[in-house]
Amino acid sequence: MSQPDTASTQERTPAWRYAIGMFGTSIPINMIKGSMILFYVDILGLDVRAYGAVMVIYAIIDALDNPVLGHLSDRTRSRFGRRRPWLLVGAPMLAACMIAFFSAPATLQGVGLLLWFAVFAILCEAFDSMLNANYGALLPELYPRERDRAVANSLRQGFQLVALVISLAVTPLLTTEVFGTEESTEGFQITAIIYGAVALVVIVFMALGARESPRYSTRERPQLLRSVWSIVRNPMFWTVGLTGACYGIAMALVLSGIQLYVRYSLGLPVGNALYLQGIVILISAGGLAVWTRVVARRGALWTWRLAFAVLAAGFAALFFAVDLVTAIAAGALVGVGWSGMLATNDLIVARVLDADASRNGEHREGLFLSAFGFFSRLNGIVTGLALTSLGVFFGYNSGDDPGTDAGLAFRVYLCVYPFVLTAIGAVAARFVSVPLETPPAADAPAEPPPDGPVNESAAERS
Repeated sequence: MSQPDTASTQERTPAWRYAIGMFGTSIPINMIKGSMILFYVDILGLDVRAYGAVMVIYAIIDALDNPVLGHLSDRTRSRFGRRRPWLLVGAPMLAACMIAFFSAPATLQGVGLLLWFAVFAILCEAFDSMLNANYGALLPELYPRERDRAVANSLRQGFQLVALVISLAVTPLLTTEVFGTEESTEGFQITAIIYGAVALVVIVFMALGARESPRYSTRERPQLLRSVWSIVRNPMFWTVGLTGACYGIAMALVLSGIQLYVRYSLGLPVGNALYLQGIVILISAGGLAVWTRVVARRGALWTWRLAFAVLAAGFAALFFAVDLVTAIAAGALVGVGWSGMLATNDLIVARVLDADASRNGEHREGLFLSAFGFFSRLNGIVTGLALTSLGVFFGYNSGDDPGTDAGLAFRVYLCVYPFVLTAIGAVAARFVSVPLETPPAADAPAEPPPDGPVNESAAERS
């Protein structure tokens, strides 16, 4: 029997080419998360209670479809690999749905506006889940050695921060001053078209250059229920997943509320969010190299715990900011902690994936990462409830009905809630343990089984 071309199968994807994909996947979803409250609640007048209800439904659907998408990716067998077909399909669909999300007709009101928001919010999140389940699953497969993995991860987090500068810090300037005004929606539509086109080109470029290992695509396809049962019985899935969710939900609150924090809490035009977000992101980007060196000296787990504590301290400081200067000073501390989480969180998760592959003999990174995503996807429920609470406690219901103390409302939303979450995460991280070394079996995937019938009971025992 002829053997595959070993030269081609062993050729490695350049770290920069894989990492640049994070730039493409980050721009659309972060524009959506960073501007949806401003666009739908403050400008179009959607009631926060309706917004909160949609976000709860959206989070439940998203939490359920994530494992399914990851499992389908693990079971895919094609001449283009397991992950690339999903990336090439998901990229144009996400771009199209994002443009539609920010193209809601200004005449829509009431139920019509609510339905438009609900449909396209859920579709955008579904295609974002498709992209990220497959993109994230490529990291441990393309770079089985932790040293190479850490380099690729640092590069991709750097690209993510560049995307955040554009999709979060620059977006308010483009939408409210360059292409539109603070009371209009035209600027959002034009910006969405530009971002969608850029994201599509970058993701396709990355996907076409990703060289998946055929040894990971064994003939036996993982079974959904058996795989899910194995994952939920893994203690590390719960400890790492729930602790990481404290960080993910806190940052989701920040990304969705920063523009209204600037408007109401600091009393400044929304365009000033450019300076606050820009400084935070630039400090995070600069800190990646420092945190990566700390990981090399003290290990990912120790560094992860430290980054949690620094991030919590940053949110506490941000609560007391009274103007742009003091907000930037406090935001710098947030940026330092955030940078540490970016440098370590995925490494902690990758250790769990390696241990699972070594123990079970199956490479099901798509399902496992999507299962981890179940926790982070719950941020939709938390952000929806958090925003609804502003109406209950402070009277903020929408831009048309902001109540009497919208400034304190968004100070609590952006600072107090994230502080509580990250403080809980910092304490919980002290009790988390993960494998210290990458198991050899994760570095050397099993060869495809020979032709003929398979002894299922023997495979299960193994």
